[in-house]
Amino acid sequence: MQEIVLCATAASSSSASSSTGPGCIALHDLQTGNSLASFKQTNAPRNSTAILESSGSEGGFMLSCQPDKSILNVYNFQKDQLAMKIVLPEKLTCIALDPRGHFCAGGTAQGRLYLWEVSSGILYNAWDGHYRQVTVLRFTRDGAALISGSDDSGVSVWSVSRLVDDDLQNELPLPYTTLSDHTLPITDITCGVGVFPQLRVLTASVDYSVKVWDLATKSLLTTFTFPQVISCLAWDVAERFFFAAAPDGSVHQVNLFRDADEKLGIPAEAVGGAGLSDVIRIEDIPAEARRKRLIIVSEPVSALCISATGALLLVGTTSGPVHVYDIPSHQLLRTITTHKGFTVTHLATMLKPPDLVGHVSLSMSAGDPKDVVPVRPVAAFQRMRDAKARTAHEVATLLPPRARTADIAYSEDEMLRDHAFFLQPAQTGSGQQDAVTLQARVTDLEGEVAALREQLGKAKGVNDMMWDNIVQKVVRNRQTGAHDDGEADEERKRKRGRT
Repeated sequence: MQEIVLCATAASSSSASSSTGPGCIALHDLQTGNSLASFKQTNAPRNSTAILESSGSEGGFMLSCQPDKSILNVYNFQKDQLAMKIVLPEKLTCIALDPRGHFCAGGTAQGRLYLWEVSSGILYNAWDGHYRQVTVLRFTRDGAALISGSDDSGVSVWSVSRLVDDDLQNELPLPYTTLSDHTLPITDITCGVGVFPQLRVLTASVDYSVKVWDLATKSLLTTFTFPQVISCLAWDVAERFFFAAAPDGSVHQVNLFRDADEKLGIPAEAVGGAGLSDVIRIEDIPAEARRKRLIIVSEPVSALCISATGALLLVGTTSGPVHVYDIPSHQLLRTITTHKGFTVTHLATMLKPPDLVGHVSLSMSAGDPKDVVPVRPVAAFQRMRDAKARTAHEVATLLPPRARTADIAYSEDEMLRDHAFFLQPAQTGSGQQDAVTLQARVTDLEGEVAALREQLGKAKGVNDMMWDNIVQKVVRNRQTGAHDDGEADEERKRKRGRT
């Protein structure tokens, strides 16, 4: 397995003049930085690119919404050309895909939210979730909740099951909870690991703060304040630390635990958790410790990502280069300079798709890779809600592979014996040979029946002879006993006559 980097770029604000600008979605080798594939004709801004990875049974796809047109571009990994264009109800400012690729959510500059089913294009819901522009959308890792952030400083958590419930379609969707402690527009949201609602969420805002929330209790755990505005976040999968980047090029590493002090006997402990009153100021951290946790990039930062192994930090910039840092040492390992002059708007790491154009895996069959790995279907999105289409639509779904059963002890000798018993007679020549074989078998069985009858007759004769002998012996014994009794009576009478 090979980990690669997915990087989406857009033209700078001064040169972006059309939705088909010079931006692209590019794939790079994480270890060498070499370019693997490039998908052009996109100019998606930040938070406007969504990816579904390819699996062993289905090919993934990429979505990118354009900044100045109500158009959604669709790409797949099997060809480097635009797969389809979807006309949207209005221009979207951000999009998100759930981890399984079933639903796509979009937000607008007016605060309106949309939720589509990807396979059918059915518009499941459209509602006013905010009163200002929606800046970021995130699905939780299990896809059960959608989290939206806006310029109105609010963060709303929506239950997906309620959004798609037929019985609630005529009602205004209500959020599961609203996280409303920020005072300025939301810039980024990151979800932790867990099943909704048993998970934590990080939110960043223009108010110089990053907040940690617990969705199970709908409460604020901790607030971190920074000397600069935080524009993007990256959270370690084990939730040990997170990185917060500022537009001025500074990237702060914030540990969510305190190191153990063996000399004083103080064990490692978690940081924060006291709620509204728990505010941790990064400026108050000792200068030496703060310097060790700070990465200085020579240009403004526009995107952050942590590799799947948790050992590398990828930093995208507004001037194009992507820097790869070693997290434990903060050492710069390499820089991907392919996109100089453009703004990096999206960064992610993923396993190399098995159906990637020009890089088909040797383990796949020699045929067309499109026939080997079918692409997940993406239908044109509805622009208006249609109840009839929703109830009547059919969704093409690829059944998962059948689970392997537990291994059963079955020796080779037993397998060959059963094979000979069940299959060999059917594979031995013509019907005439089968008839001869059947007649021989019938003759053998008749011979066995005759032998059994002869043995049965002998056994019956032995039984009769034994019965006769026993009966004769019993009769003889009874006759002898009666004669002895008669002689005893005559002897008693003779003795009485003498007296």
